[in-house]
Amino acid sequence: MNMLAVAAAHRRRLRSMALVAADTAAVPGALYAACWLRMSGDLPPAMVAGLMTALPITALVSLVVFRFTGLYRLTCRYISTKDLPVIIFSATIAIAVSLIADQFVGHGHWLPASVPITQWLILLATLTGIRVARRLQIEKRRRSTSDDHACEVGDVRRRAIIVGSGDDLDLALRQIEADTSARFEPVAILDDVVGYLKLRVRGIPVLGGLDALDYAVKRLAAEGRRPACIILAKPSEKLAGATLMRLVTNAETLGLGVAQLPGSASARPASANELNLNFIDMAALLGRAPAAVDLTGIARFVAHQRVLVTGAGGTIGRELVRQIAAAGPGELILIDACEYNLYSVDQELGENFPLLPRAAVMCSIRQRGAVMAAFAKYRPNLVFHAAALKHVPLVEANPCAGVQTNVLGTRNVADASRRFGVRAMVQVSTDKAVNPVGVMGATKRLGELYCQALDLDGVDYPVAPRFLTVRFGNVLGSSGSLIPLFQRQLSRRVPLTVTHPDILRYFMTVHEAVQLILQGASQALARDSERGRIFVLDMGEPIRIIDIARRMIRLAGLEPDRDVKIEIVGLRPGEKLFEELFDTSERRLPSAIPGLFEAEPVAMSLEALNEAFDRLAAVAAADDTIGTRAQLAEILRPATTTWVGYGQAAERPAQPARRPAFPAIDGQQVAA
Repeated sequence: MNMLAVAAAHRRRLRSMALVAADTAAVPGALYAACWLRMSGDLPPAMVAGLMTALPITALVSLVVFRFTGLYRLTCRYISTKDLPVIIFSATIAIAVSLIADQFVGHGHWLPASVPITQWLILLATLTGIRVARRLQIEKRRRSTSDDHACEVGDVRRRAIIVGSGDDLDLALRQIEADTSARFEPVAILDDVVGYLKLRVRGIPVLGGLDALDYAVKRLAAEGRRPACIILAKPSEKLAGATLMRLVTNAETLGLGVAQLPGSASARPASANELNLNFIDMAALLGRAPAAVDLTGIARFVAHQRVLVTGAGGTIGRELVRQIAAAGPGELILIDACEYNLYSVDQELGENFPLLPRAAVMCSIRQRGAVMAAFAKYRPNLVFHAAALKHVPLVEANPCAGVQTNVLGTRNVADASRRFGVRAMVQVSTDKAVNPVGVMGATKRLGELYCQALDLDGVDYPVAPRFLTVRFGNVLGSSGSLIPLFQRQLSRRVPLTVTHPDILRYFMTVHEAVQLILQGASQALARDSERGRIFVLDMGEPIRIIDIARRMIRLAGLEPDRDVKIEIVGLRPGEKLFEELFDTSERRLPSAIPGLFEAEPVAMSLEALNEAFDRLAAVAAADDTIGTRAQLAEILRPATTTWVGYGQAAERPAQPARRPAFPAIDGQQVAA
């Protein structure tokens, strides 16, 4: 250890001596260069004689002056513009003392008056250049060492978009560059000053303002440099609350982590080589850690399969597309009724996974013929059914539309899956289907019952498709949901509206929910789980929405009830005070799949459901809202004892249904 210390000290002395020698040579060198420039390279004999005397004097003077002016107390490793006054002062004093010394020995008459000015400029540039070159050499060596370290540990650097401007941005980039563990690689900058577009900061391009996150991610992904996270160069107290929440939400939707620089000076890294960032995400609103997920099992489940996703442009559908695409399917078929959503997700898929075969099919799941045609053309192996109308008050006000999408549309997708022999169809459901009190929950419950009936119908047929239902609660940041509403209210600094102070909801991030959907489906098939069961995501404990509102306000750097108030507005139509994950008629069962529970609902026969759905289709097509609500209540009586969507609770006890045969659909034999 002592030998290493001695060797290190020896290297430091050699570097110091080399720097002193370079500075000492710089002053007479600047003098000669100034004279050569002044005379255009043709030095007269008198000037040559004067230089022969002046050059050694100048070198000796600079050696002493630089020692006393503090030039060698500057560290080349961290040289900056703040050190420029010391360099200017040292160059000025060195030249001034040299001139006095030349006059003292009586040889100053040969020197033109303009030479000292040119000499000063050349010397200033030389002294600064020596130190900048030394710093660049150190940084190059450090980057090389970081690259070697990254290779040794498997290239663990995370590409990052830096958000900030001015000194905060420069400080963050310097700290990242000095990070010896090579954990981050800046690939782009988002700045709130639009005029900075097309510029570079420390070699990193500025791709737009704070609203250009989607564009930046798509562009970088197309270049093969998709970022893994965002680093906020501005501390949270410098970011507007709504801006911070919008960035975090967008990052969650894009699957990016968000890291934040510490806000106070005391929290900044103690070492220039240590970058300590605080990662935040939407899960901070949940007050719990994300569920563990078996990514390897998911990859085996999806790899080389033809996968079809309905509602591919929605919040859940888009995240399903992202995660399925990353798992390496053989082909991905996207179905959506919204032109823009379908275009957007198709473009994103093409940019991020250009080699993945894909197809974008624009049709509504209400269109039975179009759905059947899509299945006949692409013959998917796996189907994820995420298309739905989910906004509770809107579906309550438009029950016929809710039935046509959530009930009849689900039947269309399920029947197509059965006819064309898919391996499995996964139905995305909601906790609002449990003991429903409104139209939206009732329609989703009927979708669950239909998929359960189809799953049970194949119990005696080993090759029959599996119909799996995965049920979970609210998704943070999904379109039309609570979090975007709070964000808009925060941006306007108006009170956050909460329907009831005691209202409880289950929450998950979209990334976590989709991972668990894929995990549940993959392990249910791998374990050949019993048919007719519903998988319920473990969402922890329900959270009061008023607590979510308070956490959002604090995450935005504001204080609840002081900076932003919370206003109680009353329950909306079709809304419950408490959501549940299990129906009162369901039997809750332990599950061998981590992160999921299992439920065994009371089943209804496929024949009875089809007959009831036909009646429901007739009243919905006639836009008979009263008849639609009545039919919903009538159909659900055998399966639930609590629905009050039509103004009264059903009291008839639930009866178990027989398991029927496995018949053909529409007169055609189901493919094996």
